[in-house]
Amino acid sequence: MPRYSGLQKEVLALYRNCIRESRKKPTANRPHFEAFARSEFARNLNLDKRDFAAIEFLLRKGRRQLDVYSSPGIKDIKP
Repeated sequence: MPRYSGLQKEVLALYRNCIRESRKKPTANRPHFEAFARSEFARNLNLDKRDFAAIEFLLRKGRRQLDVYSSPGIKDIKP
């Protein structure tokens, strides 16, 4: 098992939380939430691993989005 840096662990934890929150959404809309999370993470896959400022910015942005989308009033999302 590889050893991850603290920042890598934070990114993985955010991804896991996104997937967990998608399980709380209506069954018909879960794939939309999962696809959105997957596409957002994939979009930034080629980011330089040493660009800590950009990674921390994206982590904060992702956490804010997760807070918004985990609200019970949000039932669907279009990727």
